[in-house]
Amino acid sequence: MLLFLWWIAGYIILVSGGTNPPLYALDQPNVARCLDYCHLKNLRFLLCVDADGQLSHNPYKDCNRGFCKAEDFELEYETDEGKEKRINRVEKTRVGQKANLRDLCLNERGISIRRRCQIRNGNRVWQSLDHVTCRSAPELSSSINLLAVKSPPDMISQLSNLLTQTQEKLAAADVFSISEIFDSLVKKPERNAAVVGDLMKICQKVMSTDNETLRVSADANATNALLSNFEDYLDELSPTILKLNTTIFANSTEFTFHPLFDMGVIVLKTSELRVFFIDPEVRNVSGIVNFSGGNMSHFEMLHLSDNEEDIRAMKNLESAVFIPEKLWTQLKRKGASYLVFKVYTRDSLFVETEEEIKRRPTSNVISITIPGLNDTKLPGKLPFFLRNAKANETQFEGGCGYWNYETWLSDGISTSGGGSLEASSHPVILCHADHLTQFTFLLGVSKMQAGLDTNEDDHSLDVITNVGLTLSLLGLLMIFITAAVFKSFRTLASTKILLNLCAALGLQLLFFLILSQSHLLEQLEQSESERCTLVGAVMQYLLLVVFSWMFIIGFLQYQRYVRVIGVNHPRHYILMSAVAAWTLPLIPTLLVVFLEPGSYRPNNSSMDYPILCYPSGYGLSLGVILPIGLITVANAILVGYISWSVYTALFKRDLIFKQLGLFVLLFFLLGITWIFGLCTYFDFGRIFAYLFCLTATLQGFVLFLYFIVFNKENQRAWLGLCCNSSKKRNQQTIQMPTDSILQGLSHSSTNSTSI
Repeated sequence: MLLFLWWIAGYIILVSGGTNPPLYALDQPNVARCLDYCHLKNLRFLLCVDADGQLSHNPYKDCNRGFCKAEDFELEYETDEGKEKRINRVEKTRVGQKANLRDLCLNERGISIRRRCQIRNGNRVWQSLDHVTCRSAPELSSSINLLAVKSPPDMISQLSNLLTQTQEKLAAADVFSISEIFDSLVKKPERNAAVVGDLMKICQKVMSTDNETLRVSADANATNALLSNFEDYLDELSPTILKLNTTIFANSTEFTFHPLFDMGVIVLKTSELRVFFIDPEVRNVSGIVNFSGGNMSHFEMLHLSDNEEDIRAMKNLESAVFIPEKLWTQLKRKGASYLVFKVYTRDSLFVETEEEIKRRPTSNVISITIPGLNDTKLPGKLPFFLRNAKANETQFEGGCGYWNYETWLSDGISTSGGGSLEASSHPVILCHADHLTQFTFLLGVSKMQAGLDTNEDDHSLDVITNVGLTLSLLGLLMIFITAAVFKSFRTLASTKILLNLCAALGLQLLFFLILSQSHLLEQLEQSESERCTLVGAVMQYLLLVVFSWMFIIGFLQYQRYVRVIGVNHPRHYILMSAVAAWTLPLIPTLLVVFLEPGSYRPNNSSMDYPILCYPSGYGLSLGVILPIGLITVANAILVGYISWSVYTALFKRDLIFKQLGLFVLLFFLLGITWIFGLCTYFDFGRIFAYLFCLTATLQGFVLFLYFIVFNKENQRAWLGLCCNSSKKRNQQTIQMPTDSILQGLSHSSTNSTSI
């Protein structure tokens, strides 16, 4: 109150003086006794006393006036050899803003340090960096920073070429420098449509950066700044782009331009970003629909007269948005003329910095803007459609949300089913919004909401899987060692088939165990499509090889236990089996590689999940699930038939345990455990995920137990070797465990050694 009265008194004195009050002089340091300039700029009502003791206006209005001159200065850098002093430089910068350093200086988190131009004691001065020790930056980071500092006219083209040619991963400092370059571009008065392709490629590179780097960048607001400037620049170019000559864009492996002038549509695409420019007045096109299934180019146009339910019923719909005719009529009255839709297949640029994230995007992110419309509040409801990636996981509450450049919110948006469990159980979510921004479908991940600690749940599955894989690999290794040590064992026809299965299984488990380590998965950039395709194809091929051998063994088991009499194998049946098992899986694998290469790339990776290149969509359904499903069902029928045949033909009470042992062996040997995997894939329940991880990963270990540990001949062979025994019985033919089981089950004197 006293402060307010003092301000009134001062104002009266100034007015009664009959002269204009003196303006605050920036070069008079004595006035700083009143106010340390911009430090107290929120107290705008304060009056100051100048050097002559006269009342002066508050200097707040001058806080952003003027510039700091360009300056060379010394900074201390850490190097491998120790610390050294380097000459650095800042260019002329407006008061209140920060300048990029010419020689990039990184803090302990990898964020670039900048220098602020400020006012102290009446002077425009640079912020002191005397107590700062810089970390040196890699060559790529230094090059990007230099572009941000110099801002040459062709900086976007240079940046695009730099990112396209390099194989280095982006660091947090790089994302920040790129956001600064985008900011410089937006501040320029002219708009150049020729740089749009480069902007798309740059954004794609940033989107492919690992989640931890983007999170660090988000702490400096780099991702938000980049996203906002990118969208603003494209929105302002919509009238220009819709009238462009097609030769202005050059298609490449990273960027594709689709001109549909007859429909009033221009489409710009990268692997994870699509931008649609639409003029509804040409052919009444007012929306787009994107389809899943691995084909990244599969999209269609929607029209003003389309129906919401018809759109929602479209097969393989991934995301869609359109403006109904009534709403478009109302928007035109408000100045709307064009539509711009941006579809992000990953939520990489939408980074929350909070430690606990309440809800997470599970679909594409659709950004909707209407250039020329000043009011973002819509006169009616705008419908959009999003794929629910976890439609059957009804323990999570889902709903549509929008990005406010800090977190995901849902006010002003309605979700079909009321935004409750009914909504999250439908594969396609229908949302309605009354404003414009970026939209997506969200699922709650709070432990209180879900009633299930999914992090601990997934961790338990990871532990079970890794332990099982390790035991299996050790078991397979012991089988190979046994075959290498004992010639009589490895020369058996049954052993040769077993070793082929173990080789395929060992390669598959080892490959998966290496890739399952998150720090290795993060090295696979989503922009590296060829490497991602190679990894996914190898994983698919090895899995199919394992199932091919299990099918062959299942057929041989059927001949052995059911047909028994009159079975004559071809002379080179092992070689024929090997050729079939190692080459036939190439057919579905190569079909997916050449026909659906995009299916190896994940559609939407959230922050907490590492990238895993593996078939999806039709590639997964037809190239993986269908063949292993058919083989698993066939082998399950064979196991049931063999078990029933042995039980009915040779039923004796004292042979029950041996019959049970035969069943367990065939259950693992023929991969019947994958029934649990198929049940997990079709979301039949979480319990099947645990059963699958407990059984399928132990296949190699179970084979080791049956073929090495529980086989008496193998036991004697190893004991004889360890005890340096020279008895000939250790050199005799080693029978397979199925032989010993069969001898106890059958009264036949025939002793077959085939699997």
